[in-house]
Amino acid sequence: MEQNPGSADASPDLGVQLGPLRLKNPVMSASGTFGYGEEYSSFLDLRRLGAVVVKGISLTPRAGNPPPRLVETPAGMLNAIGLENVGVERFLSIKLPFLRDLGVPVIVNIFGNTIEEYGELAARLEGAPGIAAIEINVSCPNVKKGGMVFGTDPAMTSKVVEAVRRATVLPVITKLTPNVTSISEIAKAARGAGSDLISCINTVAAMAVDIFSRRPRLANIFGGLSGPAVKPVALRCVYEVVRAVDCPVIGIGGIMSATDALEFLLIGACAVQVGTANFINPASTVEIIEGIERFLKVEGITDINSYIGSLDTGCLFPFADDSCAVIESEIL
Repeated sequence: MEQNPGSADASPDLGVQLGPLRLKNPVMSASGTFGYGEEYSSFLDLRRLGAVVVKGISLTPRAGNPPPRLVETPAGMLNAIGLENVGVERFLSIKLPFLRDLGVPVIVNIFGNTIEEYGELAARLEGAPGIAAIEINVSCPNVKKGGMVFGTDPAMTSKVVEAVRRATVLPVITKLTPNVTSISEIAKAARGAGSDLISCINTVAAMAVDIFSRRPRLANIFGGLSGPAVKPVALRCVYEVVRAVDCPVIGIGGIMSATDALEFLLIGACAVQVGTANFINPASTVEIIEGIERFLKVEGITDINSYIGSLDTGCLFPFADDSCAVIESEIL
């Protein structure tokens, strides 16, 4: 690990290379939690982010699910928004111009109900100025296969990625669902089909009920669990995927602080996406960037890439002592 204790005042290099993507720092927003970027522009300087990932885009506008569609849970949140969005044409004409002027990489998350829809979406986005990459949401049901979720089957995942890969020269990121038996097998299928990067995890399938009304707390009954409750699951998934594929991995799931982000970087994620934290603190992404920078300075690390993937699994002890906990509370 590249360290230089004598240069504590120097700003460490936070730049990361994600395959064909170069980011000035490893922190980006997570799809579905940051709108189209402009909604957060009064709370933080969007230009400070490594990248902006917009909410999922479909071929045509979607109204989403009926309310209630958000429920707070212990250490987390359930959502059943239903992928509400403006559709690809309105995104390109109304939302993208604002993002383009930021000078920050814009990653467009896409989803479809058929393989053909994924390919058509990628083709519509191809060549649009200001788009840096496409992120494929494979946590959607395939209407031609009785509702089977694309991302729960390696063969179906491969077909979706292949369709997108044929339609675009943009970098392709495949966002994986944790609701599978082996996430590493899905990751290998996506990589084999041409995905440049992998991001994980999407939300965990869950539900909540009201004991008094004796009804589900979500109109959709089921929703996606996010927030601190899912971080241990996300860490395990990212750890497995990093070791299964030969491409950069973006960590997602329960990242609320710089400490959380650093945990994902430590196990090998090259970047992170911040989701639910944005609802609690709209400036969380920038505060996480600042916390990572402070940590690297204190540790004397001049290049974040020397920290990424540096987890030592050879010995379980000793853990950090109490003095380390004090330092953590002060800088992160």
